[in-house]
Amino acid sequence: MNAEQKPGPRVVRAVRSAPATRSSRPAKPSPKGNIFCPCPRGLEELLVADMISAGGRDAQAVPGGALCNGAREVEYRLNLESRIATRVLRRLASAEYTNEADIYRLAYDLPWPKLFLVTRTIRVYTTAIRSPLRSIEFITLKVKDAICDRFNAELKRRPSVDTKEPDVRIHLFLTASEATLYLDTSGEALYMRGHKLAKVEAPLKENLAAGILRLSGWQPGTPLLDPMCGSGTFLLEAAQMALDDAPGLSRDTSEFGFTRLGDFDAGLWRRLQTEAAERRKEVPAGGLHLFGSDLAGDAVARARQNLAHAGLDNLVTLERADILQRQSPAASGVLVANPPYGERLEDQEAMAGFYPQLGNALKQHFVGWRCWFLSADANLPIGIRLSVGRKIPLYNGPLECRLYNIDIVAGSARK
Repeated sequence: MNAEQKPGPRVVRAVRSAPATRSSRPAKPSPKGNIFCPCPRGLEELLVADMISAGGRDAQAVPGGALCNGAREVEYRLNLESRIATRVLRRLASAEYTNEADIYRLAYDLPWPKLFLVTRTIRVYTTAIRSPLRSIEFITLKVKDAICDRFNAELKRRPSVDTKEPDVRIHLFLTASEATLYLDTSGEALYMRGHKLAKVEAPLKENLAAGILRLSGWQPGTPLLDPMCGSGTFLLEAAQMALDDAPGLSRDTSEFGFTRLGDFDAGLWRRLQTEAAERRKEVPAGGLHLFGSDLAGDAVARARQNLAHAGLDNLVTLERADILQRQSPAASGVLVANPPYGERLEDQEAMAGFYPQLGNALKQHFVGWRCWFLSADANLPIGIRLSVGRKIPLYNGPLECRLYNIDIVAGSARK
């Protein structure tokens, strides 16, 4: 549903109300569910599991997300507990269209003054696939006009537009013949957990990191190592998962979009927060067995700062180390890493020399470990010279990647 979720979007500059996107492969939600959640591509089935856990009915995966049916409690639980969802969108209406007037009418007919106060600022987002409309910018503006016109007709007042920090976000999704309108109940994207003070270039989004940990089969109590930890995203997510710490608990209630809607149930939200907080586990006597390292000292410092900000710094062992030289922290475990992709020619040449060294280091120091590497570089499985098991397609933003599984066994595992 959102430009941040689809590979290769073409972003169109917005006219007054919001930016719009036209993507070759966007999520395609079905109107059968009244809740739609986008997520990183490749994690849809994990999101379905989150929806079922939250009490969603008829949950099903669609490209780039999942949908289900559920009342306010399901919306709130997904916002509070899902580690995979990027947003939680409430479907308002769907209809076939042939021109801009049809979409204007679809938007105008909705009871907007009952959904939120006129004093709330708004922003409209449009995403389209194979839409016959000439200007996505123009249709975005028409939806905004329809909302404001409906307010003006009933209240003689119009809500203001805020393109930076709107109170209420409205999403329009267009297929070749159908238009669907959604209310965003999340506000800022849910992968923005609020933990990171210090960031590094090209960070891994938290919901993608959480999905990779689940795809790897890692379970709390099993040693986990990220030898290229960067700002510590994998480690932050793993620590929260080990403690059963709901990701939404780290956000202030006022940051969620549903708090600005007319049907906000503060009592229900407080109950769900309390239940989630009470489920949080104590740190086991032996610790969490989480380890991180990076060749760059400033990256280790950033990871340590982020862990401290989240109150998790005493639960993760960090050190500065070169993956080619460091020893494994346990006899067996799970290694996860997001190595450089080698997008520039000089980087590709450097990575071509690095991969064989990495394969040798794994064979020397990580026998008994299950290793997982996220990379957009198709040369990784060739250059590393080790037997690659699973290759799971994933998207890191617009980049098409693979999650490569390499189990390090004693003796030769070369192809």
